[in-house]
Amino acid sequence: MATGIVRYWAAAKEAAGVAEESFDAATLDDLMTKITQNRAELARVVRRCSFLVDGTPVGKRPHDEVVLADGVTVEVLPPFAGG
Repeated sequence: MATGIVRYWAAAKEAAGVAEESFDAATLDDLMTKITQNRAELARVVRRCSFLVDGTPVGKRPHDEVVLADGVTVEVLPPFAGG
């Protein structure tokens, strides 16, 4: 089990009600389950988000295969609009 910080951006920040929070989780899938528990709006937003783990894009990798290390920072990035 790793401990770290999850940072929310844009709509994810609004849905979470905080800019960041600490966590204990072994994988990205485990983290997503924990942060969306009893937070329906955040769960809705997170489904459309991309993620960075210590600055590295997760991309299409299955979240249960993304193992989190101690001290990790996970960024939750909603789709951005603009030109």
